[in-house]
Amino acid sequence: MKIFGELVRKFWDGKLNNVDDLETLVQEIKEKYGFKAEDIPFIKDHIRVAMGLDPRGDIDFDDEIDMVKNFKTIKEPVVTKIEGVCDYCDSQDCKCIDSCKYEAHVYRRTRGPVIVNNKCLSCGECVTSCSFGALADKIEFVPLIDFLKDENTKVYATVAPAIVGQFGDDISMGQLRTAMKLIGFEDMIEVAMFADILTIKEAFEFNDLVKTEEDFFLTSCCCPVWINLTKKNYPKIFEKMSPSVSPMIASGRVLKELYEDVKVVFIAPCIAKKAEIKEPELKGAIDYVLNFRELKEIFQSLDINLKELPGDEKDQASFGGRVYARTGGVSFAVKTVVNRIAPRRLIKFKAKKVNGVQECKKILDNLSMGEEIDYNFIEGMGCSGGCVGGPRTNIDVNKATSLVNEFGEDSLIMTPFDNLNVMKILRQLGIDSIEEIVEDNKVSQILTRE
Repeated sequence: MKIFGELVRKFWDGKLNNVDDLETLVQEIKEKYGFKAEDIPFIKDHIRVAMGLDPRGDIDFDDEIDMVKNFKTIKEPVVTKIEGVCDYCDSQDCKCIDSCKYEAHVYRRTRGPVIVNNKCLSCGECVTSCSFGALADKIEFVPLIDFLKDENTKVYATVAPAIVGQFGDDISMGQLRTAMKLIGFEDMIEVAMFADILTIKEAFEFNDLVKTEEDFFLTSCCCPVWINLTKKNYPKIFEKMSPSVSPMIASGRVLKELYEDVKVVFIAPCIAKKAEIKEPELKGAIDYVLNFRELKEIFQSLDINLKELPGDEKDQASFGGRVYARTGGVSFAVKTVVNRIAPRRLIKFKAKKVNGVQECKKILDNLSMGEEIDYNFIEGMGCSGGCVGGPRTNIDVNKATSLVNEFGEDSLIMTPFDNLNVMKILRQLGIDSIEEIVEDNKVSQILTRE
């Protein structure tokens, strides 16, 4: 993050224009943070990753500036390895060996881990476990800077529900919105509002699909780790998964439907969202993903003091949409709507909540073996505690959960069904009633995976 911060400051001020400028930055970082001459390839690769580029080992800088200015999307893979760093690591105490919560053999020991990208879920556990900086996720801010500075391009920030409290106990969402506008965003929008829309959609789907005691329905559509774990390894179970896109993807698709030629940036607690926006069937909805730690470093690099800013407060989402951020939030939200649209259902809504990749894998194993179950709505979250436990959060998961609950309770809107903002958006999309959310072809396409 410190190398990223130095890079942001230089780029923002227009002081990185050629190879010589990059070389000067390397020397400045070397002196400021006490690196040695042999660490220069490490510094260069972390600069490349911080620019959204692939590491290139001990190769000198060449066309990095042109690459960043000419391509407007960050290429896969999201998680990458910095060569040479593992030489400094005591293999007996190396945490990356057991960090992969999905399959340990994805990271096999040679001179450091080898990432098998078709198996990697981009959960980020390995990145946060490595204290040497051998594993990193590409940062997507530098290619975004030109758009933020261009008066003719409108860039919207859509923020994950887990963002509350991540920048200080006394920092309001309104102050974050003001800060976003200061660095060039048109506005900041709660993705929880789009979670409200998808909650209604999933409630109707549950009501239509779960008709007997043997039927069951899987979500959470908001977690790409859970979605991909199921899709890649349990195809028969995946047939029971909600076809909804994530609230993140819905936010991008809706904003681009309503406003012409806009860019949409999602602010996330995790790394996996960077991979989700690159999936072929979802590509184009969201242009860039930044995480909470990156955003904190951006504010610091640009000398933005959140405490001193006035709050531009808005009430956009319901209690139900806001608590999507923690384990059980999706189940709670969907249940409130199911009870509203079908109060006399014979088959009652019975939720099972699992969080963390290992728990998710265990329940999928049980379902695939046909074990008898006493629930019909299964909510999976790849991170322990839900999104509030993501690898790129700034605060403790328990504290984050408490703050999310408080923020949810502060909403003037109790359930997604009561959110007038939802109806306003739906009318702009051409439908006049909640029921049409699953009937209208245009809206269905926006809210549904292929």
